[in-house]
Amino acid sequence: MIEQFRKTISVENNEETRLLLGKFDQHITLLDRYFNVRVIPQGNLLVVEGEKQDVENVALLFEELLLLLRQGQVPSLPDVEYAIELIRTGQADKLRTLIGDMVFITPRGKKIKPKTLGQKGYVEAIRKHDIVFGIGPAGTGKTYLAMTMAVKALKERSVQRLILTRPAVEAGENLGFLPGDLQEKVDPYLRPLYDALHDLLGIDVYKAYMEKGIIEIAPLAYMRGRTLDEAFIILDEAQNTTAEQMKMFLTRLGFGSKAIVTGDVTQIDLPRGRFSGLAQIEQILSGVPGISFIHLSDQDVVRHPLVQKIIRAYADYEQGANQE
Repeated sequence: MIEQFRKTISVENNEETRLLLGKFDQHITLLDRYFNVRVIPQGNLLVVEGEKQDVENVALLFEELLLLLRQGQVPSLPDVEYAIELIRTGQADKLRTLIGDMVFITPRGKKIKPKTLGQKGYVEAIRKHDIVFGIGPAGTGKTYLAMTMAVKALKERSVQRLILTRPAVEAGENLGFLPGDLQEKVDPYLRPLYDALHDLLGIDVYKAYMEKGIIEIAPLAYMRGRTLDEAFIILDEAQNTTAEQMKMFLTRLGFGSKAIVTGDVTQIDLPRGRFSGLAQIEQILSGVPGISFIHLSDQDVVRHPLVQKIIRAYADYEQGANQE
């Protein structure tokens, strides 16, 4: 018979208990998937009973989640699942540094911080290097965290301008028939950048910055022939740049500037016969001081839990197809 252990965690009030257990006890449902424990609320205590190692792990999880709550952050279901994964893989010591790294607070009070170790490494790289490549699948926060760091730099006046650009490449659809002038045709490609700025700055500040030219959002083709000083420049969807466009973009960097290049090399929409500049750039620039390459994975996906599984399934399928 396996000996049962018990551990108690002190909480300040019923609200802390409710947030720890999750909406409709969804955190408990998650715990049941990974650990053989019972969690029993008893007034200002949470009692954890079960096998010793599982009890230790769940108690550690609750202590870290309490720290998060007392910093004013309510853990989401993905936050709890990621914390469980770290604890189960012996990386519990990294949880606290992850929890404590606040990057930015939006005008609506939303607190932005890295949610995975991969994202934390990405943010650290942006802090330390002048050119950073964030490469990984959809949902890993590549663009949003880069935009957050850019807005933060703008607010702190470490740069004078924010320049956001994307290649205007159609994702398998011919959009040339759309009405409007050139700007109206390319705006749909840039919409995710507008949406992120609205969130990070608020509509009024965003409009004021755009009118003053402090923020510029433009297709990649508009970058040719320019030198960009004291600017934070983000090239998004960089998997759809050609080798020539990538070289053109990187050589725009002027004094006091920082560039972030984001993309997913598994979602290239270039015409057949055109090679992605992002797919080859690490071979060219690897080891150059001041440049960092950060590879995010499905473990860093922070969208719906199914997105992580979809990305993994596609990777497994493509790997199997390549082996045939």
